[in-house]
Amino acid sequence: MSRAIVLGTGSCLPERVLTNSDLEQMVDTSDEWITSRTGIHTRRIAGRNEQNYQLAARAAGRALKMAGVEAEELDLVVVATLTPHMMMPSCACFVQAEIGASRAWAYDLNAACSGFLYGLDLVDAYLCRQPAMKILLIGSETLSARTNWKDRNTCILFGDGAGACVLSGSDDGRGVVGSNLLSDGRLWKLLYMDSPKSRNPELADDQRQGCFIQMTGRDVFKYAVRAMEEAVRGLLAEQEVRVEDVDLIVPHQANIRILNKLMERLQLPREKVFINVDKYGNTSAASIPIALDEANRQGRLKKNDLILLCSFGGGFTWGALLMRW
Repeated sequence: MSRAIVLGTGSCLPERVLTNSDLEQMVDTSDEWITSRTGIHTRRIAGRNEQNYQLAARAAGRALKMAGVEAEELDLVVVATLTPHMMMPSCACFVQAEIGASRAWAYDLNAACSGFLYGLDLVDAYLCRQPAMKILLIGSETLSARTNWKDRNTCILFGDGAGACVLSGSDDGRGVVGSNLLSDGRLWKLLYMDSPKSRNPELADDQRQGCFIQMTGRDVFKYAVRAMEEAVRGLLAEQEVRVEDVDLIVPHQANIRILNKLMERLQLPREKVFINVDKYGNTSAASIPIALDEANRQGRLKKNDLILLCSFGGGFTWGALLMRW
């Protein structure tokens, strides 16, 4: 059976680095307070000519180069994002135009921080049916555009960036092995972002505070750790794979306390978990593909390695995905 395999990876981070010391000048916080609670030291903030689709297109270009694939060969472009450049058209359509993928069709996917994981599962379904397709999957965010910079509990967490993979089908035993994706819309108020105010007065909600990220941190932490652990255990049990058989785990980079707790519950050694949250903060749908690209370019992903991805995000959405590299 054909499965989705990764032909190439790429990423793009904005030039501007926002440090914890910089944040000390903006809100009532300190480097020690941020580091001890999140593990984040720096994050990247987009500037001029670094719109969401531009970051996504640059990450795509690097993934295409590694894959040895031309943009004109692409059949589909999917962008996972919760911070699109415009409400319409999609970020994926902007990327398609930017890179010259004239043969492809394109659309966005929004599952918050789990978007790239959901996207991989979706792409695998396409490639099971049509293995010759070449698909570009991107996770890209400019969360700085939707951050309340007066809220010290959220503004310290988020950063901007993009990561991309070029995928095609293969029946050589590699590729996506299985996934365990879940959601619970009843918990949306714990982590959400309002839309712009409605132009229809009958639909306008005067209680909305603004189009920025809002979060109840303690509750999110509690749900995130347990949900990811259960998703991982459920997937491994279904695939009859032991935790120790996994070569590398690439989790969503939310904060170090969530990652440490997850490692503790799954009894994972630190060297088997790829972590870069200290450099980039939480980049939502971009975090896993950015980490994948870094791990790949560092030589930590070898052919036939068993790679486990897991994530948790607003919605709530969460899940795990296993792939043979």
